[in-house]
Amino acid sequence: MDESTFVLVPMFNEATVVGGVVRALRAHFANVVCVDDGSRDDSFDVARDAGAVALRHPVNLGQGAALQTGFDFLTRRALPERTVTFDADGQHRVEDAVAMVEASRRSGVDVLLGSRALGSATDQPVARRLLLAAALRYSRWSTGLDLTDTHNGLRVLSRRAVELIRLRQPGMAYATELESIVGRSGLSWAEHPTTIAYTEYSRAKGQSNLNAFNILCDLTSQRLRSAS
Repeated sequence: MDESTFVLVPMFNEATVVGGVVRALRAHFANVVCVDDGSRDDSFDVARDAGAVALRHPVNLGQGAALQTGFDFLTRRALPERTVTFDADGQHRVEDAVAMVEASRRSGVDVLLGSRALGSATDQPVARRLLLAAALRYSRWSTGLDLTDTHNGLRVLSRRAVELIRLRQPGMAYATELESIVGRSGLSWAEHPTTIAYTEYSRAKGQSNLNAFNILCDLTSQRLRSAS
């Protein structure tokens, strides 16, 4: 049982699956923190009953805001050796998280990013693949990082990385913002193969074309504010 790593799980209306996700994680990690981002269902209670520390936003703010709430919570406590970010919808494999933590310890890298391009993505819709390809091109251009994947919610962050990362993008655009922080802060980084399982449930919860457009607008707005 890994007691030096905390797993941070943002969630929004995930009551039907998050209990199983938490229990699977707690078979390997002693500390799981779920941030309920204003869910309208019983996600908070289900996660807490499954053994997670549960935090709650009174209204829905976005996944980036939920992760930052989790980072702030860990910072107030005394930052753990490593923090894993892990999606609540069941598309990540716990064994990948375990392998990434071990790889992070061996290498000492500050940020280890999961990559489905180096691993695999099962039952990925064609439209999702095209959207991710476009997002990857944008991320490479805007961050300067030679990434093979982007917007993969499975990551391992060192104590130093969590101290430096302050997410201002509340929604899904936070993923590219996080990569930009890595690029300009001098944090060491690497990628690690992961498997993403696109179930009927996770596909229904995934990003629509409109959400992808909103991400692009958020990132463009941020770049314009930074330049002014």
